[in-house]
Amino acid sequence: MKKFFALMLAAALVLTILAGCGKTDAPATESTAAATEGAPAAVKIGTSGPLTGGAAVYGQAVRVGMEIAVEEINEAAGDTGLKIDFQAQDDEHDGEKAFNCFNNLKDWGMQIFAGAVTTGPCLSIAPEAVNDQIFMMTPSGSAEAIAMEGGNIYQMCFTDPNQGAASAELIAAQMPDKTIGVIYDSSTDYSTGIWKSFQAKAAELRLNVVESAVTSFTADSASEMNTQLTKCKEAGCDLVFLPIYATEASVVLNNASSMGYAPDFLGCDGMDGILSVEGFDTSLAEGLIMMTPFAADAEDDATKSFVAKYQEKTGGETPNQFAADAYDVIYAIYAGCQAKGIDGSTAPADACAMLMDYFSTATFSGLTGADMTWDANGMVSKVPTAVEVVNGVYVKK
Repeated sequence: MKKFFALMLAAALVLTILAGCGKTDAPATESTAAATEGAPAAVKIGTSGPLTGGAAVYGQAVRVGMEIAVEEINEAAGDTGLKIDFQAQDDEHDGEKAFNCFNNLKDWGMQIFAGAVTTGPCLSIAPEAVNDQIFMMTPSGSAEAIAMEGGNIYQMCFTDPNQGAASAELIAAQMPDKTIGVIYDSSTDYSTGIWKSFQAKAAELRLNVVESAVTSFTADSASEMNTQLTKCKEAGCDLVFLPIYATEASVVLNNASSMGYAPDFLGCDGMDGILSVEGFDTSLAEGLIMMTPFAADAEDDATKSFVAKYQEKTGGETPNQFAADAYDVIYAIYAGCQAKGIDGSTAPADACAMLMDYFSTATFSGLTGADMTWDANGMVSKVPTAVEVVNGVYVKK
């Protein structure tokens, strides 16, 4: 962490500050582009996510991914090009705090919202973004309901229904004879949404999902999963579908190891980050499969450059798909700003209308997909990738 802050302070474009969301004392970070005479005023882009707390693995990844994009863009802009002023605030994965963060960012002068990180805060903020006509593109809020809030709400990540259906299709194509159990979080829109779409597609594809082994938990009961795993084990399940977040997945894998139960495990994008969960024995994730739009071991120059910069900033951590989606969000928004002539003098509502028009026909290629497009509801279309944990790293399956 000391190394990380040293790098941040050394970067000419980045100033680390302490700020709060509403009544909290949570940290925020800000990157301010130096003004140059004759250059357009920098466009102000803000985000919020869990920079502290149990979901910080996602918020920190998004923040760093966005900061890398901002630094690259501002460096390439030179003295005369369009630059970005960027601020990230900590919502602690809490809807009310996310709402306060959004208002703080508006007070700062935010023109475009590149957030929020998790589904609950997105659902809290989206109606306000619609009311204020502020363009919003979330890197990782995946609930279908987010985009359905209004025409100015966009997603860079897959929607939950897409992930659930893609997971079922992967099983049908590569593991059709598996006996399947499920463990999902009934207290989150993310997990429930993926499970419902998986259930429908699995039935269509005639997958062997054992009804007695379809189990759930809530946020209040996520500290142990022995009951759920026992039901899967007794049903003879040799594959367990886990449409849950990384922290809860680490509990599942720990408990399964303790009881000597070793099925295959399949997760979705919320599982990404499991190799960074504090205190988790990553050897227990060996063989874990997940659906993701990004593989850090890809050999293209853009991915290799991003991974190197991310590792430099974080002391060697490997970026997950949340970081890559966040990087793509900044570049996609910036492309729209350039195409439509948006700069720091553009009113937020005007910028919103211009970006909506831009993304209605735009095609964008980034770290998480080539030739991405968005439908009228702001949902992205791109091809998912399956990765497997092999020797402690993600490898395309």
